[in-house]
Amino acid sequence: MNKTIFKGTCTAMITPFTEDGIDYKAFARQIEYQIENGIDALCVLGTTGEAPTITNEEYDSIAKFAYDKIAGRVKFILGSGSNCTKKAIEKSQFAQSVGADGLLVVTPYYNKCTQKGLVKYYNDICDNVDIPVLCYNVPARTGVNILPETMEEIAANKNIGGIKEACGNMEQICETARRIRGKTALYSGDDNLNLAMMSIGSMGLISVASNVCPREVGDVARLYYTGRNKEAYELQERLLPLIDAMFVEVNPIPVKKASELIGLGSGIVRAPLTELEPEHTADMIRVLKDFGFKI
Repeated sequence: MNKTIFKGTCTAMITPFTEDGIDYKAFARQIEYQIENGIDALCVLGTTGEAPTITNEEYDSIAKFAYDKIAGRVKFILGSGSNCTKKAIEKSQFAQSVGADGLLVVTPYYNKCTQKGLVKYYNDICDNVDIPVLCYNVPARTGVNILPETMEEIAANKNIGGIKEACGNMEQICETARRIRGKTALYSGDDNLNLAMMSIGSMGLISVASNVCPREVGDVARLYYTGRNKEAYELQERLLPLIDAMFVEVNPIPVKKASELIGLGSGIVRAPLTELEPEHTADMIRVLKDFGFKI
């Protein structure tokens, strides 16, 4: 098995904004909230962190701030993917220099490459860093799908630490799991499929919902991995209405509003994203209250 980064639950962190910058006070609160509630790893500046809207200067500042604030208490993963391999390598090297434990590298987007291009993309990045690289497969956003046989080939690189799989196709995911078993780690990238993916050997999950309820999402994994399957199923079913609410509009619009409603920071998103629609906000308030949050 290639080197891995974590087992358990990682939160795909939101990036809290002010009207004209980064809300570092809120970001610090959110990091503490995660660590206090038993999360195993934090992923900063991925899709949920609105990475495409972050300037180069902000990227550097956020990365350094997160490293200092996390202070080795949990694993620190930094998003460094791009639709330009050169930029992805530069970001990955910077992430390593800052002290990241691993990288989350989304497939190229818009200028869609072939499966052969995906193998080269990940090999080029891996060959220029010395920390584990997580492939991130989310074709609904990128238009590029890492096929199982492609991931098997990518997994041969010693610096591949696994794949965050969010293709939504369990048949494909099962085949990917079969092909990479014993070679590199599989992680769930879809909160609705967390238990299903653990049942086929996922080493953990990278969650959006855990921005709001890290203890409960983390407990699903902890319960499952210690053989308390019935309790894991029951807790996952309790979480499902909240998980569904997190995706009623494009991520991270709903989760940022939810975080604002429970007092973790502003729900501001950057254009072209827009604030959660009023009817969805009303539903979110109801779901959060039903779950036990005070609004």
